[in-house]
Amino acid sequence: MKTKNVDQKVAAMVQGAVIAALYTALTLPFAPIAYGPVQFRISEALTVLPYFTPAAVPGVTLGCLLSNILMGSPLPDIVFGTIATFIGAVLSCRLRRHKYLVCLPPILSNALIIPWVLKFAYNVPDLVPVMMFTVGLGEVLAVGILGNILLLALEKCRYLLFQRQ
Repeated sequence: MKTKNVDQKVAAMVQGAVIAALYTALTLPFAPIAYGPVQFRISEALTVLPYFTPAAVPGVTLGCLLSNILMGSPLPDIVFGTIATFIGAVLSCRLRRHKYLVCLPPILSNALIIPWVLKFAYNVPDLVPVMMFTVGLGEVLAVGILGNILLLALEKCRYLLFQRQ
């Protein structure tokens, strides 16, 4: 019995690590469009993965943290950008029973938090309501559209890729 629990924990850690690596790999090459007041972070599509596995919560959080560190983001962006992703992932995980609502928490948490990060960390002019719209729009495109396409595609092979949870 103990071996099964250890195996499940190891599998969850591996899933989280793979998700973190994928998030980072999908952020860094697209850095010019992934950062700034108008941003489209393709990797944010992965924030729907808590629908399949709770291991995605630390995975996308770590991926966001690594991406922001590797891009040389200021400390407030590293901290609060990662917190925004973490909040979205946790709330998505809690909405696992409602497939089409899973994309809402990452959209809302980023649209509400990231404009303040941009204002204070990057000295972007005080256009927070405008940036809430532009960041929110990027999130709708990345999470709402790409994320839901990913969700539907992975649904067909969910038990092959993710442990039954």
